[in-house]
Amino acid sequence: MGLPDPLAQQVLHITKLAGDKIMAIYEKDFAIYEKQDTSPLTEADLAAHHVIVDELKSISELPILSEESADIDWQERQTWQQYWLVDPLDGTKEFIKKNGEFTVNIALIDGGKPVMGVVYAPALNKAYVGIEGKGAWTEQDGELTAISAKVHSAGETWKIVGSRSHQSPEIQNLMAQLDGGTELVAMGSSLKLCLVAEGEAHLYPRLGPTSEWDTGAAHAVATAAGAKVTVLDPENPLDPDAEALTYNQKESVLNPFFLVSA
Repeated sequence: MGLPDPLAQQVLHITKLAGDKIMAIYEKDFAIYEKQDTSPLTEADLAAHHVIVDELKSISELPILSEESADIDWQERQTWQQYWLVDPLDGTKEFIKKNGEFTVNIALIDGGKPVMGVVYAPALNKAYVGIEGKGAWTEQDGELTAISAKVHSAGETWKIVGSRSHQSPEIQNLMAQLDGGTELVAMGSSLKLCLVAEGEAHLYPRLGPTSEWDTGAAHAVATAAGAKVTVLDPENPLDPDAEALTYNQKESVLNPFFLVSA
């Protein structure tokens, strides 16, 4: 059984082609790069970028904003209604540490909103797909499994996605406002948002810098799975009226702090 959207199926295929390019480099001995000008990370990033751009251009005439080609003038960018938002390799620390938690990310943005996204973790052989109005799935070995965000139940421990390093005072403040115990779930790259999408965590507060390409695809997965992705005010982290996180609405491509919640 395929995805209920031929375009999403094509994008899933493209993320896997990019993943193959990344894995060819990831599986090498990184020590061989010591006397070269390029790093394994740079080589993998650019190889994935070129595959994605070439393949997207073959199926669509929409503009493409990628981390590796981010110097598009705001005057041009602000005229875009629809465009592809791409991070060819998210999770640079994870790639270098070889822990497998890095991803290829492609999102379709329409009117500032991610309406379709694919996040593929090639080392884990696992993809996440979200399509607005149609649902969200994981895909592994050709098998699609529907996923949905899991609402916190009274008395249940709050599972919060966080960094493996120490937690900031702002995160501590948020956790203090929750009823009941809290448990930290550590994960790398855009997979953090996907943990909320598949019901493995209730909240992912992000109080550090991210760019729009870091989040677009996983944001689409999260919202298609029933989660919310909203702007986070550290003074009022659990504001029920917080605005949705949006894309390409300003010159800077940096995101504000945000909260992914079921």
